[in-house]
Amino acid sequence: MFLGEHQHTLDAKGRLSLPAKFRSQMAGSYVVVKGIEKCLYVFSPAEFEAFLAQLMERGDFGKDFRQVRRFFTAGAKEDDLDSAGRISIPANLREYAKLERDVTVIGNGDRIEIWDSSAWADYNGEAEGRIEEVTSSLAELGIL
Repeated sequence: MFLGEHQHTLDAKGRLSLPAKFRSQMAGSYVVVKGIEKCLYVFSPAEFEAFLAQLMERGDFGKDFRQVRRFFTAGAKEDDLDSAGRISIPANLREYAKLERDVTVIGNGDRIEIWDSSAWADYNGEAEGRIEEVTSSLAELGIL
């Protein structure tokens, strides 16, 4: 399980050193994809397969399902951690998430998320301001 928030820096080649605890859970390989809200998701290959299996259950007959599946798979990159425990983020994904230098790496249960640090600060500040309202709404639906 991935947990916590970590400040890191992308190098000039678009490589990012993952926190040691996260590296050990990746078992040497990873899949990086576009995430929702202009961040990137990083999965272990097994977790990405499980994620993709959920998307594929619906088949190709619904336009929305095709669109969501394409969103997560078209720019995806599967690779191995390098000898220094870094992941390489391709230019198209760095551009999508507006990653330049300072990034925030967060654990989100079954995946890692990579955010531009200023975008994360904005998002997190807004989320913290709404958390009571959101949890109340979910509780009314019986989810929490």
